[in-house]
Amino acid sequence: MKPRVLGMILAGGQGSRLAPLTQKRSKPAVPFGSKYRIIDFAINNFINSGVFSIYVLTQYKAQSLTEHIQRGWRFGTFLSDYFITLVPAQMYRFEELGPVWYRGTADAVYQNMHLIDNHDADYVAIFSGDHIYKMNVEHMLQSHIDSKADLTIAAYPMARSEAHQFGIMHVDERWKVTDFLEKPKDPPPIPGQPEMSLTSMGNYIFSRRALEELLVTNMGDDTDGFDFGGDVIPRALADGYNVMAYDYHRNPVPGQTGANTYWRDVGTLDAYFDANMDLVTVNPEFDLYNPEWPLRTSSEFSPPAKFVHESDGRKGQAFNTIMAGGTIISGGTVRDSVLGRSVKTHSYSLVENCVLFDEVEVGRHVHLRRCIVDKNVVIPDGMKIGLNVEEDRARGFTITDKGVVVVPKSYTF
Repeated sequence: MKPRVLGMILAGGQGSRLAPLTQKRSKPAVPFGSKYRIIDFAINNFINSGVFSIYVLTQYKAQSLTEHIQRGWRFGTFLSDYFITLVPAQMYRFEELGPVWYRGTADAVYQNMHLIDNHDADYVAIFSGDHIYKMNVEHMLQSHIDSKADLTIAAYPMARSEAHQFGIMHVDERWKVTDFLEKPKDPPPIPGQPEMSLTSMGNYIFSRRALEELLVTNMGDDTDGFDFGGDVIPRALADGYNVMAYDYHRNPVPGQTGANTYWRDVGTLDAYFDANMDLVTVNPEFDLYNPEWPLRTSSEFSPPAKFVHESDGRKGQAFNTIMAGGTIISGGTVRDSVLGRSVKTHSYSLVENCVLFDEVEVGRHVHLRRCIVDKNVVIPDGMKIGLNVEEDRARGFTITDKGVVVVPKSYTF
């Protein structure tokens, strides 16, 4: 008999390091890759893996995310086990905890344990909703079952210089977790690989009994809030639960050759920008065009993209660029960029290494370089952004450590 698997996506992150992109939306709702939202990749991983019972746990600035899920992710009404349901923070345990919202990743699940009971799940897959990657969850689940694990943690080898931002695992020769450190200042290396650490991807598969015991019995009296990395996993190890690491690099994605190595935590503006730029290379490591692993998103009935004008000095053209429907390149040039829906670039404009969100309009003789421009911004004729740091700073734009300029949503010049 096929096991009953419930998917839970943690999508309540505030995403403060992505400001101003998260000024009016949560991190999982931030647009990515021309036509997607960050949350779409977690949902697609579940659906492509045959997990069709999914709860999306929301909290901060959830309106944009709510509208996206409601408009674009609906199965229908005939099959009760096929659903993608939004679960806002609603103080479900008010009598027990008092007037508190979600107090961490584990608390978000703890406050919604009734959903697991209602579904009568055998296994619960709890995944982060704010990373860019592909993952065959079915393969990870089989590994969890075969190893008789109580908890399986998706693991990703990462350079030690970056690993301090994540949970770090020690494993034995069977990939059984022997120790777990949450965001250590000096991440320990992988044996034999002194410059690498084994990090947690924030994706977990629990056997239902273990999850209930760890959250209800061991953590239910916590009043300060708790997380999987900081509290639940160390407690599971201390109490003798069978905690296994799952090697992400051996995760097989249908239609993809070679090891599965691409995973990006787009938690900073520079990381977000770089991940978008990854998509426009000639042979990107993260492939959007794999028909055996379709990447769905909400459907908006926009017209086709269009390129107009072909004369000396005035050509509508784009190179190494992806763009969504409704975009018009009118007598301008776009290079190495990601354009959202219904973007308009007018004559003699030049857009280089930029991420433009929906409904951005670029005037004549505009020059943009290394910019992120949020929705509904009209850039006046002759404007230059990304070429003079002092001018960009004087306009109040955010400038990242790597010099990427961010224009906030609906900015008026």
